[in-house]
Amino acid sequence: MINPYFPEPDLFSVRLGPLLGDYHYWLSRSRSLLEFEKIDFLDTQQQSDLLGRVHQTLSEVIAARSLFKATYGQIGIELNLLETWHDLVSECWQIMIQLRLGQSN
Repeated sequence: MINPYFPEPDLFSVRLGPLLGDYHYWLSRSRSLLEFEKIDFLDTQQQSDLLGRVHQTLSEVIAARSLFKATYGQIGIELNLLETWHDLVSECWQIMIQLRLGQSN
């Protein structure tokens, strides 16, 4: 019997697949930016630390996507892990925005 308090399992796989793809895309872009650009408003250590966190998270996302595909979407991911990934992507977006605004002046 389906628990009425939880959405259908298919709902999770419909939402999770694209979300994992988005995380992969934005973390890959962030990795490229941090590896190949000197970001003037970050010191070398800050940029290196952020790059390390991006590498670690990207590895986690790649593993999750592989499991998602291998199980035909029959996996779940802890919400606090998704929140951690989201926070990192948001941090990277803010840096991209600052960088872009600085280049447009």
